[in-house]
Amino acid sequence: MEKNRLVKFVAKVMEESGFKVYQNFKTSRHMIDIYGVLPTVLGDIGVVVACKNYDERWEVGLDVLKEMEMVAKTLKASKVVVVTTSYFTKSAINYAGRRNIKIVDKEGLITMAKNFSGNSASISEPNSDVVMDEFEDDEEYIPSSKPISKPKSRVVTTGLINRGKQSLSKKSGQSSAISIGPIIKAILKNIIALIIIVFLLSSLAAYLISFGYKNTAVLGVSKILISALLAYGIVALVEKDAAKMLTKGTTVFIVTMIMHVIIIILT
Repeated sequence: MEKNRLVKFVAKVMEESGFKVYQNFKTSRHMIDIYGVLPTVLGDIGVVVACKNYDERWEVGLDVLKEMEMVAKTLKASKVVVVTTSYFTKSAINYAGRRNIKIVDKEGLITMAKNFSGNSASISEPNSDVVMDEFEDDEEYIPSSKPISKPKSRVVTTGLINRGKQSLSKKSGQSSAISIGPIIKAILKNIIALIIIVFLLSSLAAYLISFGYKNTAVLGVSKILISALLAYGIVALVEKDAAKMLTKGTTVFIVTMIMHVIIIILT
């Protein structure tokens, strides 16, 4: 499948899922196949997508995933997605699992095309059946990763971006349940949203405690303990790196405490 047709197909799927899509997006140092922005109540969620039209003799390696992570940091994107007409190396699969990177291989791409064809009459220029036919016969490739010497374990990803508005699955109930997790995780990775959530929850908890205890010292200590538990606890759910968890959790905790102090002064 030609690179531009692959990019257009993935972009169309993302558009149907509610994203604002920018193809061949340029940064100061990189050219991104697709940059998607999903508007939400708490702010925009950015997604960077790499489309690799490799021949089956080649696999997408760790270098591609790490490069896309650097691009995501530059654009402050919440999600990295790598789509290929081939497959991924074992090291890339393991790394993607640890770093919460979405990977879609050839089989996942075919499944995605079949699911999408059930929800859309046409896809850009080609018919969806034509797109699926092209997945079966990939002629072009760019060999930047390792060749396949023997059959590897294959990762099949049935959806590119989980989104409730437009499902890639024919079972709307199942897709709606799946779509909640990644969006909540992306929101919790946004430090501003996290600070607001911790502040509101700690304030609510302190308010409930005030019904049993009128002592201001007890309420103050309760706010501190609850804010600390929420700050580090929620961050631990979305950050696997210990250093990042401590840094982010401490930042959220300190800012939340400052907000509580400001509220006390103003009232």
